[in-house]
Amino acid sequence: MKTDDLVAMLASGEVAVPRRRASRRIWLAVLLGLPFSLLILFGEYGMRRDIVQAMFWPMFWVKVLFPLCIAAAGFVAVERLARPGVKPRRTWVGAVLPVLAVWVLAVIAWFTVPAEERMPSLMGQSWRVCALSIGLMALPVFAATMVALKGMAPTRPALAGAAAGALAGGIGAAVYALHCMELTAPFLAVWYVSGIAVPVLVGAVLGPRLLRW
Repeated sequence: MKTDDLVAMLASGEVAVPRRRASRRIWLAVLLGLPFSLLILFGEYGMRRDIVQAMFWPMFWVKVLFPLCIAAAGFVAVERLARPGVKPRRTWVGAVLPVLAVWVLAVIAWFTVPAEERMPSLMGQSWRVCALSIGLMALPVFAATMVALKGMAPTRPALAGAAAGALAGGIGAAVYALHCMELTAPFLAVWYVSGIAVPVLVGAVLGPRLLRW
């Protein structure tokens, strides 16, 4: 085969990043970023004192597991979007379903509690710092994931950045849940979802700027 023909074939064909390589890079990013998220938790916030008792409450696990489900969906989306020509398919469904589930719980709770308890259940005691705190704890994982993506070949940088934000935001919210005292579904539906949405939006904006080839 002539050199010119070989170059033309390589230029016109799809060059895929090996799937395992992408997964390993993203896992490494999570493993590098998570200790810093935990460092922020223990250094600036501290774990809730009744954590052992809270582990017996169903809403505590809702608060921890629904953002982890979003993080898992974000991981799969990042892993797919890191490879050129690979579509995310329905990975976003895995991120949307936990949010819808929490919203349903919030609606049920809103209409089953007395009217005077509705706003307290929505605002809690920490609504001013919740979303910001989640974003802060998501930052290390987000930064590490964006660096990992930069070393791969995403062809949809905005979507890849948003997926990195979903992965980081879900992990950040789960870490913050170890400190947060709020346990009402309306609070989670508004402030936790908002906190996770922030890195998703930031990733979508920064993706085209930071992930360009």
